[in-house]
Amino acid sequence: MALQGKLHHPKRFITTHNDKGEAVIDTSLPEDAPFYPIPGGAGFAQAYVTKGFPTQLNDGADMAVYKQYLDSAPGLTVSDGTVLRYVDIPPASLSPMHRTVSLDYGVVLDGEVELILDSGETRVLQKGDVCIQRATMHAWRNLSDTEWARMLYILQPAQPLQVVGKEFKEDLADMQGVRSST
Repeated sequence: MALQGKLHHPKRFITTHNDKGEAVIDTSLPEDAPFYPIPGGAGFAQAYVTKGFPTQLNDGADMAVYKQYLDSAPGLTVSDGTVLRYVDIPPASLSPMHRTVSLDYGVVLDGEVELILDSGETRVLQKGDVCIQRATMHAWRNLSDTEWARMLYILQPAQPLQVVGKEFKEDLADMQGVRSST
């Protein structure tokens, strides 16, 4: 996916150890996080994905998991691991209303976005602001008519959520091209 607008292509630096036990940068993957287009013009980049908790670092087990997810991206979340993802949002666009059953930290890196909840409540987030998304139905709107916005998400699995006696499940609405996490 080509970079959009004035957004810088993010680099990810993964550390490891050399044969002396010293910290070094792993060079087995390119520094540029690969972006994947999704319908509606937005783009996802899987900056890192883990499986299991706590994460197994011995013998590069976590790197092996991440490399698998680069070939076949997970759904929005991983049921027993974490996801570190960039999302680039086109100007004046609105994501579908959706729910992940996870605890997500969404940080605005560039632009200004509006958080829209299914109750109708909204908040405007600016660069540096964070939304702690706790398995709620939500959508994101890029408020600029001309500039792209970028968010960074850290997603963690959560126990099944029950509210007023009803268990909430993942709801991807009409997010075409986004695979279910279940």
